[in-house]
Amino acid sequence: MSSTHPFDRLTPFHVVDAVCALGLELDGRITSLSSYENRVYALPQEDRQETVVAKFYRPTRWSHEQIQEEHAFALELTEQEVPMVAPLRLCGTTLHPLTLGQESPPSSVGSVGSVGQKTEALDFWFSVSPARGGRIPELDDFEVLEWLGRFIARLHSVGQTKDFVSRPELNVQSHGWGPREHMLDAFEIHPSYQSAWAKITQEALEHVEKAFLGGYQKIRLHGDCHAGNILWTPLDQKGVGGPHFVDLDDARMGPAIQDLWMLMGGERVEQTSSLSALLEGYESVRPFDRRELSLIEPLRTLRMIHYSAWLAQRVGDPAFERHFSWFASEQYWQEQLAALQDQIDKMNEPPLRV
Repeated sequence: MSSTHPFDRLTPFHVVDAVCALGLELDGRITSLSSYENRVYALPQEDRQETVVAKFYRPTRWSHEQIQEEHAFALELTEQEVPMVAPLRLCGTTLHPLTLGQESPPSSVGSVGSVGQKTEALDFWFSVSPARGGRIPELDDFEVLEWLGRFIARLHSVGQTKDFVSRPELNVQSHGWGPREHMLDAFEIHPSYQSAWAKITQEALEHVEKAFLGGYQKIRLHGDCHAGNILWTPLDQKGVGGPHFVDLDDARMGPAIQDLWMLMGGERVEQTSSLSALLEGYESVRPFDRRELSLIEPLRTLRMIHYSAWLAQRVGDPAFERHFSWFASEQYWQEQLAALQDQIDKMNEPPLRV
């Protein structure tokens, strides 16, 4: 039976061989790391303590040029001493191709071809980075939040120096209307909820559009700056430690507040306290346009709609059923309708002020 998804055919043997072909000597062990978008593996090197991480990008999601921009941004950050795990330059480049020949199925009567004949090639782009450990930062600690604010401000200081050329912008079309159209046209929403979901997303996105009318400065962002993409290491005797970024897969152009709001949890009072600590750290490094605070709930709304479409586009991935079996159930749509209505109510409230 032929594979239904490219990742079906990416075996541990392919991963190890691809990395060894770059001149690294591995000890043969391989550990799959948590990643629903790509495939990521930890690979210890032979006779050394260092471990490398190989990241195989989901086919067709990003172009070669877009991934190269991600890598260039990561390298810029490290050059400016912003703690970022950047890809290694191996064989003269940070981005490497892997081509797998696909074998045809057994021949049937009247068909052309034979067993084992290579009929097409499947291509992956992959990178190799040093492994860096750490824990998720404690977001209920205001000193940690201030540090994260300074940390993100340093990333933004580099991000504002130039624009992405190939990578897309975070806006209402890319994260709102476009994903909504995909859900309504290309995905079978439960018939009991399709009309209601179409109506409430229409209303929600109209609110989001109004919020974005004021304009904002677009800079290069991390783009997916939640606590899971920031790892924290304790300070050593030399004072080295603190936060570092591990993933720029969603880097794009957008407003600075996008890299702050996902670190604010709880209800409005708790969010205000967290925001105050983040901005105290951020503004000690660079100015922040307080008008962007009105984008927090609209950006949260866009993330919800975009996430539904992200899930819908990954049905068929061999890892999907194991991790997202709850997607598109009746309960899922009920919860989405309630959450979107809550977002509309929040967008009608005054924005946070600190």
